Amino acid sequence: MPRVSPVATIAIAQLLGTSLWFSANSAADDLRRAWGVSVADIGILTDAVQLGFILATLLFAVTGLADRFPASRIFTVCALLGAGFNAGFAWLSTGIASGIVFRFLVGVCLAGIYPIGMKLIVTWAPERTGSALAYLVSMLTLGTALPHALRLIGASWRWQYVILSSSALAALAALLIYHSGDGPHLPIRKENRENHMGTILRAFGARDFRAAALGYFGHMWELYAFWTIVPLLIARTSLNVKLHGSVSGLAFATIAAGAFGCALGGRFSHGIGSARVAAVALALSGSCCFIFGMGWQVLPPTLLLAVLLVWGATVVADSPQFSALSARACPPNLVGAALAIQVSIGFGITMISIAAATALFDHWGVSVVWMLLPGPLLGLLGFYPQWAKRQRLQF
Repeated sequence: MPRVSPVATIAIAQLLGTSLWFSANSAADDLRRAWGVSVADIGILTDAVQLGFILATLLFAVTGLADRFPASRIFTVCALLGAGFNAGFAWLSTGIASGIVFRFLVGVCLAGIYPIGMKLIVTWAPERTGSALAYLVSMLTLGTALPHALRLIGASWRWQYVILSSSALAALAALLIYHSGDGPHLPIRKENRENHMGTILRAFGARDFRAAALGYFGHMWELYAFWTIVPLLIARTSLNVKLHGSVSGLAFATIAAGAFGCALGGRFSHGIGSARVAAVALALSGSCCFIFGMGWQVLPPTLLLAVLLVWGATVVADSPQFSALSARACPPNLVGAALAIQVSIGFGITMISIAAATALFDHWGVSVVWMLLPGPLLGLLGFYPQWAKRQRLQF
């Protein structure tokens, strides 16, 4: 029986483990009926995950855990704990207050799955970071979409069973990473002298690292808010009544399209470079946001769906390229910590955009997509030094 490559194993584990992220969102309609909550309350549950993720990534960075302990062990423990807390949300939470606690703890555990998964990729394939991270983020994207597929498959299930399915998948992810272990590159550091916050933040003084980070921050303003409101955009437009397909099915297709976008971007990064791929993807996602905002009331359903699918494909395609650019611009002994800081700031930005989009949805409806547009625009502006440098190198 052929052995699965370590990069493929990590990617599969990422797919299974990150299904925890939006597991509650897949049951949003059931939760709104069972608990009598609003769209804004579902946004609060999502933000609880983001907050847990942010605080834990900061803890990894400040304490040096991301660089001092085997990444595979961190991933394994966090995936198992995340599966447990996700199951606790399904069976023990009785409303928003208790639900927030469990979703926060799931977010804490996800900090040991997503950024640590990036670190694992670098330990196995540092020479092809851009393409390897592209496949990793493809799996993150599919993992984000997976709860909607589970909801579609288990349309007759109680919402608790849909959420428990994600716990089972996360436990399987832990098993895969436990057996694959760490790669031979980026060895564990035994001391923490260079990992204090001042040293880590000096990475932002480097022009290339700062430009990649600013592009990433603009991208993050758009990404998670878009993923959060995708089912609402489908339910409130002609897509829900004119096309044959459930809201869950179309939401899965839209988010999962990002996996194709990431894989395609990773392939192009070999030829034209990560900077160009990131800039093009950011520009395309911003364009789709503009077109959807302008045309959701007048475009035919099939064309509107096409715009949504292209948006889903491009909105995340730049993410692995920004991470790869940041990893290359960072000192090797600080890769784990610096990426953790960058990711935590990025997810702090998502908390603001998610809260705003869900709080305003009942008032603005589908037009709330306009508040996502500044992300790609400002991201392109901040990323310009890297993009301009790559352009000059072509001549």
